[in-house]
Amino acid sequence: GTNNVAIGLPACVIGIALCAEGVPVLSVIHDPVLGQTWSAIRGRGARGPDGQQLRVGAHPVSRVLAWTQGYSVTREDRVAGALKLVLEAASHRLLQLWAPLLSWVMLSRGVIDGIVGYQPEEIDLPGGALIATEAGMIIKTLDGAPFSGRLGESAQARSFVAGRPETVGALLTLVASAKELHATWPEPMLP
Repeated sequence: GTNNVAIGLPACVIGIALCAEGVPVLSVIHDPVLGQTWSAIRGRGARGPDGQQLRVGAHPVSRVLAWTQGYSVTREDRVAGALKLVLEAASHRLLQLWAPLLSWVMLSRGVIDGIVGYQPEEIDLPGGALIATEAGMIIKTLDGAPFSGRLGESAQARSFVAGRPETVGALLTLVASAKELHATWPEPMLP
């Protein structure tokens, strides 16, 4: 969320992840505005403020989703345009926070139903994905394959769908419909 900080928007977190052989094993995310910290250790669960366990629960589906994309994705990217259009139409609200770790924490807490990431930056993935999976969330590639989350993958291989077990299928269906829309997406009219 450094761009948010630069414009005075208090939507940011600080995150650190420890990776072994390219796989995240420890994650700590701190929200300096709220003074809250979340953490996860691979195989030992995720914890929120005051040490409470983060676990997928019976949260009502709110149809609030988050979107994140890498800095190299331009406005002319037809795939990104189709994905955002479909997600916006299918959700009550599509959050574009420019603070991916904050979105991961919101998902892990059950505040939002899912996140779609298109060619996201590698720096936010290890810590966010670890907290989400340790809280019981499911992460898949855009075509529904298992998401590895390993460091060093291409921007395309880092694209993902993440959510509660009961919402991931619906998110993947939306992504598939965006691929169909992308096939008919017009070329940009303005340079």
